[in-house]
Order: sequence, then structure tokens, then C-alpha cells
Amino acid sequence: MTDAVIVLDMLNDFVTGEIAAERAERIIPVLRDDLLPAARENGVRVIYANDAHRSEDTELEIWGEHAMRGTEGAAVIADLTPEEGDDVFGKRFYDAFHGTGLDEHLRSLGVDRVVVTGLHTNMCARHTSASAFFRGYDIAAPADCLDAFSAEAHENGMEYLEEVYGAEVTDAETLVGEWEEGNAGG
Repeated sequence: MTDAVIVLDMLNDFVTGEIAAERAERIIPVLRDDLLPAARENGVRVIYANDAHRSEDTELEIWGEHAMRGTEGAAVIADLTPEEGDDVFGKRFYDAFHGTGLDEHLRSLGVDRVVVTGLHTNMCARHTSASAFFRGYDIAAPADCLDAFSAEAHENGMEYLEEVYGAEVTDAETLVGEWEEGNAGG
């Protein structure tokens, strides 16, 4: 099995800016210190899928202006800056696959399972997982690497990912252990 980690919307506007989720602080150290370094060390591709909105995007009608393409608000937070070898995809919808070329890229890498991380469990992670499921990918959802505006939204999102898309609910430590044993690297 070949994994890829998808980091969703760990952007300035989502962590400290226009539509900040205070709970994002909970997952930053796990991503920064554990999951992402282990992925890179074990040949697991790290892919950032970030909101990069245009003024005509329909999502802005719901959430207001945020993560506008080319702005500091749409930049990945300093603690999780992409490194050489990581991939970065801009997205205009909740779903990281919609109109981004992500599926083609994952297939070119031979990826079988996506590890969905970042914000928000009940929105972008949910829609990205739906597209992954419809395209035949296995899905891992590390609960300590995903979050939402509230504990309830996060828990409901995790339950939905597991029940509807068959996502493996796991944690960073378990995934790192798998990679170190050579069970899911690239």
C-alpha cells in the first residue's frame, strides 16, 4: 500500500485569521512534530490542499472573504510550511479533488490510501474523503490530526468519515508505526 498525507487548509485565515478555528492549535504540534516528519522520512508524499479563492467563488457567500488567492491569509501557517518535495494544490471548493488535478497526481504516484488531515473534519475533510472514496482510495483519518470549530463538529465529522466512507479512524502514532515498519511508504 502506498500512502499520501493530505493537509487541508492549515492556513493563516483558518488558524489565526478571518475564520479562525481555535481548536486548530491542538493538531499543529502533532502534524509538525510527528506525522509530517515521519511521512517525509519514510517516503510518504505530503500534499497540501489549500483554499485559494477568487472573488466569484460561491463559498464566499457562506463564509465571507477568506483565504483569497495570493494573500497572506491563504498562506500555510509558518509552523507547517511545505518543504522541498511536498506538493501544494490550490482549491476553490471544500473538496481537494474538485478541479485541482489531485486525483491524477495521486495516481501517478501509485497512491492507494490517503491520510486526510487538517481543517475542518466536518467540511473539507468530509468532502475530500467523499471524492477519495468515489475514486477508490482507502482513507485514513487520524483523529489527532483533524479538527473543526467545535468538539461536536469534529466528533460528528469523524463518525461520518468512518460510517459513510469506511475511513480507518486512527492516530498519528499508529500511522508512524506503520510507516516505520515499511507498510505504507511510497
